[in-house]
Amino acid sequence: MDERVKTARLSIISNSSLTIMKLLVGIFTGSVSILSEAIHSTMDLIASTITFFSVRISSKPADKEHPYGHGKFEDVSGVLEAVLIFIASIFIIIEASKRLISGKELGSSVLGFSIMFLSAFINFFISRKLYKVAEKNDSMALRADALHLRTDVYSSLGVALGLFLIWITNLHFLDPLVAIFIAVFILKEALNLLKTAFEPLVDVKLSDSEISIITSTISKYSSGYCGFHKLRTRKSGDKRYVDLHLVFPGNMHMKNAHDICDNIENEMNKSLENTEVMIHLESCDNNCSNCGLSNKSKCRNR
Repeated sequence: MDERVKTARLSIISNSSLTIMKLLVGIFTGSVSILSEAIHSTMDLIASTITFFSVRISSKPADKEHPYGHGKFEDVSGVLEAVLIFIASIFIIIEASKRLISGKELGSSVLGFSIMFLSAFINFFISRKLYKVAEKNDSMALRADALHLRTDVYSSLGVALGLFLIWITNLHFLDPLVAIFIAVFILKEALNLLKTAFEPLVDVKLSDSEISIITSTISKYSSGYCGFHKLRTRKSGDKRYVDLHLVFPGNMHMKNAHDICDNIENEMNKSLENTEVMIHLESCDNNCSNCGLSNKSKCRNR
């Protein structure tokens, strides 16, 4: 089974257990911050399920209907997860505001503190595993799921701190205040995730550092061509796509030009994993009809 699928399944198991545990403790103690964490974990569980199916689909090879592969399913998953977090955050703020106005007191804050600390401890290790696999496989879906769990770590610790302060001070209004603070924090993370996941769906170019690697790789073989232009890049899941026009002297043999293109493609795949390169060969036009290895600068990067 694909490593990404195994890791996504682990996230589902973890979130299922924590959601049930937080829900039961939240109902028993009457803590809106714990109930908000249960809602947060429920969103994480839904997100983990979406991640599980998206990585299964995205790992499929290209087919007749999807000639560029299924990578964008992961990007769609990231957008859906961000929207779910956004909705959960708004719901938490509304419910916490109601509790702040009503002034209802909690039950056992010690039990709530213990559960929240345990939740943070478990999610810390699960999120670290998700991040590790996400970076290894360049998986947007797993990266988004890891972010969910990482925010769950912070929010659980925040709730635990709030419950601990309530236990010491007996100031029960701290519970909904902590819940609102956590919701705002989660909301900010959701907006950042939405931006990151949405960009590949509208074919935003690769990062400046990746483009720098691409241009440096092309320049390694500059002694064999006159110049290049129309460089375009985009990303789909863990796949990077690069296409460009490479200009050669009009009298160069086709095989020699093709060999240079092969060398560039091979070198680029070593520098950037999962990169597909499409190079269009061009002959110098009338403006550089005398283009040769000695005056190739006349048409480079035009």
